[in-house]
Amino acid sequence: MYDSFDNTYQATIGIDFLSKTMYLEDRTIRLQLWDTAGQERFRSLIPSYIRDSAVAVIVFDITNLNSFQQTSKWIDDVRTERGSDVIIMLVGNKTDLADKRQVSIEEGERKARELSTMYIETTAKAGYNVKQLFRRVAAALPGMDSTPEKSKEDMIDIKLEKPPEQPVTESGCSC
Repeated sequence: MYDSFDNTYQATIGIDFLSKTMYLEDRTIRLQLWDTAGQERFRSLIPSYIRDSAVAVIVFDITNLNSFQQTSKWIDDVRTERGSDVIIMLVGNKTDLADKRQVSIEEGERKARELSTMYIETTAKAGYNVKQLFRRVAAALPGMDSTPEKSKEDMIDIKLEKPPEQPVTESGCSC
């Protein structure tokens, strides 16, 4: 969130809210981030946060196979609330612990393809791909693509013609 890793940060209990402003090439975007931490005991609260979301970022720990396996359930919950009207980013986190990896990049990518989500791997601790994650999420938001093509019915034909030149009068004024 803040371009640095806080070793003293306390894990989210329940739900936490943060706001992040991003500056893209031609726009400023303000993201409202609701960290639900994915804990089972708070599962009943999650649907109300998902309901109005445009994006869901489902994060798993690459060193924990169980956290990866749980992502399908969370993605199903998002789709139950939002249908196909939501962008989902599956994120494998903790790539700084590659020697303890239990989930391969290929497994993460395969699951993302199967579930029609985007995929990225990050490490919050080292900051690797975190900015890229937010950029990809922001770029995928509705209305973020280039100006959509308008249909012919929405277009108005305007002809620009140079007006005929006015003769110069005795005073020299051509107005």
